[in-house]
Amino acid sequence: MLPGTTRNTVLSALKRQRLPAIRTMLIGLCVMLALATLTTWAATRTRIVDLGSDNQMHSSGVYSEWSKGAVIVLIRHAERCDRSSNTCLGDPTGITVAGSQAATDVGHGLQHLGLDSAKVLSSPQVRTRQTAHFIFGKAISSEEWVQQCDQDFAKTALAHKAPKHNLVLVTHSGCIDHMERQLKVPGGQRSSDYASALFVSVAANGKARILGQMNASEWQKILNSTRT
Repeated sequence: MLPGTTRNTVLSALKRQRLPAIRTMLIGLCVMLALATLTTWAATRTRIVDLGSDNQMHSSGVYSEWSKGAVIVLIRHAERCDRSSNTCLGDPTGITVAGSQAATDVGHGLQHLGLDSAKVLSSPQVRTRQTAHFIFGKAISSEEWVQQCDQDFAKTALAHKAPKHNLVLVTHSGCIDHMERQLKVPGGQRSSDYASALFVSVAANGKARILGQMNASEWQKILNSTRT
């Protein structure tokens, strides 16, 4: 038997030895928990694929989903006059000449996909109606909801998607942002350039997922690759 004082000294020494080990173990557990939480969060986020090549269009499922009539395309209007020093088409609330050319390039790309089974709508704003005109070569019907860029936009767009018919919307960056938010795209990836197109697939049960995004300048590259 150890004297009381000696025993207490030994116990105190043992406790002092255990504390760093326990502290290290707790820190390790906290780090593991944080990593697991971060991994779970990342797994639920949507990464937007750049559709700037024919291979990406195939691998992302754009071609196959489009052939089923299962796609919503959200196209941002082309470059607007009031925020550019480029030559304007005419109406100061509309788009620039450069923007009209970008919209024409988008139109060539969509024609390549095929528009026979597509419904096309535009926001009633001048810049979106002009963009739609240059994309499709004619005036396009406009509806008020296509410019209502709020938390209900994604739900409304999905409600207007008819089975086996693709839906093309010429709209605004704010509306595209709300669609991306609804489909869990992280803030750092939510962006849309002038005349860019966001492709969203809609399953038979109404569940939507983002296939990817195409910038206006990339359509010509797609067309060139399919001609060779």
